[in-house]
Amino acid sequence: MRINRVAMIMRLIYLAKIIEFCTFEENCKDMAYLKNRIRSFSYAFSGLRLLFRETPNALIQLIIAITAVVTGFALHISSAEWLAVILAIGLVLALEAINSALETLADYACHEEIHPVIKKVKDLAAAGVLIAALAALAVGLVVFLPKII
Repeated sequence: MRINRVAMIMRLIYLAKIIEFCTFEENCKDMAYLKNRIRSFSYAFSGLRLLFRETPNALIQLIIAITAVVTGFALHISSAEWLAVILAIGLVLALEAINSALETLADYACHEEIHPVIKKVKDLAAAGVLIAALAALAVGLVVFLPKII
């Protein structure tokens, strides 16, 4: 019986410390800031799932990226070559995400109707992805072609 009372007293002291900690406004702000940061990561991962589920081009780009990484391991590319490949992959996928976000927002804003300004925005965003993909192709050729030939 004595152990239960000691445990209960220890729990009450611990609870009092937590309440005391959270009564300081500054500590509560820190906790809220931390919770918001964690929540923002969950939103970002949700966006990744949406990107690869709902954007066929992103899925194709992911498959190509995985192929490039596997090929990089198989061909034992250097650290500098890895950096170039990783940056190219990241750039293409990031621009695809931005392009998809812009297209979704544009479609919502114009209610799926074709508006000349919306078409221009969507075309420019797609051009950004194309430029990044062509640059990634050039990186791939420079890195992998000499090792294959």
